[in-house]
Amino acid sequence: MEEAIVLYPSPPIGHLISMVELGKLLLTHQPSLSVHILITSVPYDSGSTAPYIANVAATIPSIKFHHLPTVTLPSTKTIHHEELTFDVLRLSNPLVREELLSISKNYTVHGLVVDFFCCAALSVAKELNIPGYHFSSSGAGILAVFFYFPTIHNTTTKSLKDLNTLLHIPGVPPIPSSDMPTPVLDRDDKSYECFLDSSRTFPESAGIIINTFESLESRAVKTASEGLCVPNDRTPPIYCIGPLITTEGRKNEPGTRNGAALDQCITWLDLQPGGSVVFLCFGSLGLFSKEQLREIAFGLERSGQRFLGSNRGEGTRAEVVGSAGSSAEPSIGGRVRHSLWMELGAGSSLRRCSIVGLATIRRAKAKQDLISGGNETCIADDGIGERVCERRRGGGASERADGVGGRAS
Repeated sequence: MEEAIVLYPSPPIGHLISMVELGKLLLTHQPSLSVHILITSVPYDSGSTAPYIANVAATIPSIKFHHLPTVTLPSTKTIHHEELTFDVLRLSNPLVREELLSISKNYTVHGLVVDFFCCAALSVAKELNIPGYHFSSSGAGILAVFFYFPTIHNTTTKSLKDLNTLLHIPGVPPIPSSDMPTPVLDRDDKSYECFLDSSRTFPESAGIIINTFESLESRAVKTASEGLCVPNDRTPPIYCIGPLITTEGRKNEPGTRNGAALDQCITWLDLQPGGSVVFLCFGSLGLFSKEQLREIAFGLERSGQRFLGSNRGEGTRAEVVGSAGSSAEPSIGGRVRHSLWMELGAGSSLRRCSIVGLATIRRAKAKQDLISGGNETCIADDGIGERVCERRRGGGASERADGVGGRAS
């Protein structure tokens, strides 16, 4: 029988694109492989995936999509999309089992690869004697945090929002407890329990696949690989396979033209002096009002620096690139000159920057952005990360001494 691998992303478009790029990479190394991707849906707008799926299916026959039936959720008053996603994927386990059995009739399935939200399916893979792997599309920093999350839970009794301290997590800069991702701030919230349960599945995995490369996040990768983030359990093998960079814009979206916009950005960058471009990285959830964009523009104008950025403005995506100190690229007023699509989120934007040689300064539009990506690792090595936390919180040495966890390695 043919050999196959099954990929199981959570429903949002960014997670799907990441898994497809992983599938493409696998096919590059083993063209005879058959890649099967399981598709679920959630009861909220997670981005239209149909045009993208149709395009991939038409152009890459070795990638096959399997649409699972929609599950019915019990009534809930939760405010967290993440909790709804966990519930949908947990209730989909019987459907995943049925689909894996169906695929196994015609293929030898060598593994099930899940993202963080789909970890409940690892129990199905174990039942069917299929190796289960985790895939982290966000990089090694956030992976180290959730590796260590069960330890934080076991060594604290208060909710993170009430701890008022620094978390010393191996491999990443100290993190104010209140700056952890919103769904895990309240210990009594169901979303906290969902994240904790998923974090506890890491030691059961056959391996962890990360969309990064070691030289970008050397500290986090080394610390996690040495088992320091899971002090009382097994750490699976870690495989850095990044950067996964999507080279085509999404179909039927303005401004992409199948990667032509990206080529324009790279061409423009090649004409600039080395180290002269500031990259504005807001990720796939970066939504700003006109007023906020105006303030960003004023700051860029006053800096006099060349810049490149991508942002969603007023519900639509507005991409800007140019030189604040030159009339050659008058983008400050909001005029779109070039586009750069960040298909894999803020962490991947950083990885894309490392490829083309940009220095980056990041504004964390979501709390998890404080701990994902690679540049924060470099900052922490100089001790700047702690000083930034001190300034934000008004604390000092005594506050650091009272933090949760051992010193970050």
